[in-house]
Amino acid sequence: MSLLNQKIGIVFGVANKRSIAWAIAQAWKKAGATLVFTYQGERLKENVEELAGTFGEDTLILPCDVTKDEDIARVFAEVAAKHGRLDLLLHSVAFAPKDALEGEFVNTSREAFRVAHDVSAYSLIALARAAVPLMTNGGSIVAMTYYGSEKVVPHYNVMGVAKAALESSTRYLAYDLGQKKIRVNCISAGPVNTLAARGIAGFTDMLKHYEAHSPLKRNVLPDELGATGTFLASDGAAAITGQVIYVDCGYQIMGM
Repeated sequence: MSLLNQKIGIVFGVANKRSIAWAIAQAWKKAGATLVFTYQGERLKENVEELAGTFGEDTLILPCDVTKDEDIARVFAEVAAKHGRLDLLLHSVAFAPKDALEGEFVNTSREAFRVAHDVSAYSLIALARAAVPLMTNGGSIVAMTYYGSEKVVPHYNVMGVAKAALESSTRYLAYDLGQKKIRVNCISAGPVNTLAARGIAGFTDMLKHYEAHSPLKRNVLPDELGATGTFLASDGAAAITGQVIYVDCGYQIMGM
């Protein structure tokens, strides 16, 4: 039997075929899940429709700005109307103004700090709150994070602070939702050549650094993130919640 047979999931954060969210969505689909997709703005609509359309013409594809509570409410109302319940949620959403990812962290503006935390961290809380009433049989919420949450990564700046907030939010959500049999975990991925990653100065050098210094002497593959996402969504991870799972070829364990 497929690991996620008869599971209903919703995916936030697909931008294009290189997205980590897309790698996990493909793995969830292969494992038997039925998925709903969202997209942020008209610029990404065509990409998401083209990709999600490969899962079948009846795949629900919805616009959602995660900074707007009315958008979130509408999305989950439509999921309820079509599927009646929800089992899985993938949060792969992050954003900070470009100028906040350049220069010195000390120069982060109040507005850039607010935007980064609203989109990248608070959105997990808002989405979880909307998902809970549909997760009547329990569920699994998976969020994407990065090592820059706990160590300084040049040019990651305010996004690292937002990811730290995301990871802390994961723990508090895990505590709140545990009695409802809803698990909340993070995957901390090594660098992957995504649209978002290419906005970070020196990203190519980062890939080379990870390859040179990680115990496995290589970078993580999207399919490997998909496999971890599937495990966390499955009953095999039924006793795992509030955790940050590092999928980075072992880089996180190294001191030097």
